[in-house]
Amino acid sequence: MSQINTTSPESENLRLLKQALESYDAKSIAKHLDKISPGRWTSELVKRCAAGKLPPEFSDKEYRHLQKLLPEAPPVDRKYDFDFIDLFAGIGGIRKGFEQAGGRCVLTSEWNPFAVRTYKANHYSDERFHKFYEDIREVTRSNTDDTEEEAYEHIRRTVPDHEVLLAGFPCQPFSIAGVSKKNSLGRKHGFECDTQGTLFFDVARIIKAKLPVAFVLENVKNLKSHDKGKTFEVIMAALDELGYWVADADAGGSPDPKIIDGARFVPQHRERIVLVGFRKDLGVHEGFTLKDIKYPDEKPTLGDILETDPDPLYTLTPKLWEYLFNYSIKHKAKGNGFGYGLVGPGDVTRTLSARYHKDGSEILVDRGFDPALGLHHDQNMKNRPRRLTPLECARLMGFEKPGEKKFNIPVSDTQAYRQFGNSVVVPVFEAVARLMRERVIRGKNILREKQEEQGRLAA
Repeated sequence: MSQINTTSPESENLRLLKQALESYDAKSIAKHLDKISPGRWTSELVKRCAAGKLPPEFSDKEYRHLQKLLPEAPPVDRKYDFDFIDLFAGIGGIRKGFEQAGGRCVLTSEWNPFAVRTYKANHYSDERFHKFYEDIREVTRSNTDDTEEEAYEHIRRTVPDHEVLLAGFPCQPFSIAGVSKKNSLGRKHGFECDTQGTLFFDVARIIKAKLPVAFVLENVKNLKSHDKGKTFEVIMAALDELGYWVADADAGGSPDPKIIDGARFVPQHRERIVLVGFRKDLGVHEGFTLKDIKYPDEKPTLGDILETDPDPLYTLTPKLWEYLFNYSIKHKAKGNGFGYGLVGPGDVTRTLSARYHKDGSEILVDRGFDPALGLHHDQNMKNRPRRLTPLECARLMGFEKPGEKKFNIPVSDTQAYRQFGNSVVVPVFEAVARLMRERVIRGKNILREKQEEQGRLAA
């Protein structure tokens, strides 16, 4: 038996256990610890320790092994070029890209409890400077009867200062925006009126209150045409009203620099609109365009990200494979493009969707299917295609690179598929962050100089 951990007191053991329980259930933690101390840990024991009924006593090995379930703290002497906040964070794809470009996350907002579990299992958050909120409306007070003045004062007090605001906000039509009593009294104007009742409203409020150097807003490609173009028009008008210049705002048609395909970075077609904005008054935006994004000379192939020995449970059942096969034939006969997407090591996949857990039809890994032999041939039934594993989805989205620590997946396969299908291609946003970095730092320095000048004048 390894020596009981004496370097970490009971309170530290309990802290680690509770932190692990924010992402993993008691059964998973007990199973993980059982690899070090077979037969010692059970889910019931984990629960009793977490509830304070028993002191959690970890051996040194157990303590270190439990730490592996959680993100590693960065070096204490790590320097950051800028701070950012991560709104509608999902599982942290945009955050990861901006961290890799030298940024530090100081606030996160995400409401989905399963996404929060995955986020906390993979992104280190130092309580000394990082805040975590589930509902962004807790920050913006948009779900209260606070006056505008009270709401903005709360945002200024609550949200840490930052240079970049990141938000992958949901796409909602402003035509259904709610009209509050305040609006009817004539207190609201501009974006406060036009975007009220949507979650973009909350993003805009934070921008107005904190005035970051820049922002990055991410959404589906069809944002431009959503609600007959009204949604995009209102968003752009609001950002202009807030005093921000948006990169490539007037670009239309194809190609549009604001529409970035993840296939330039990973073997997956995934087009998303990326709105990059800078404060006009700082003058750091001149000449910036997303046309200048640096694409990698080489990217991983699908073969690079596939597991060598995936669990057989990801292979389609004969019944599901037959259904998808016949469904495809039926729709092709009608001239439709519906059907499965069979891919091999050198292919680029279709877009991974949040519904992938249902049948996996958009991306099926070929295991040797030969259409010349017929569907029910013994060889074809033996070599039925399979879904991607959750780990392969993590790699397809760029959350994990060769040689890196594995991306932790503390949730069920169904939830994992939904999370990756709703996320972003990480290296896309690393490239965006690197393109913005020098201008963000310049804007940060300009603001610092202005503050110092104001301080000297006040003195």
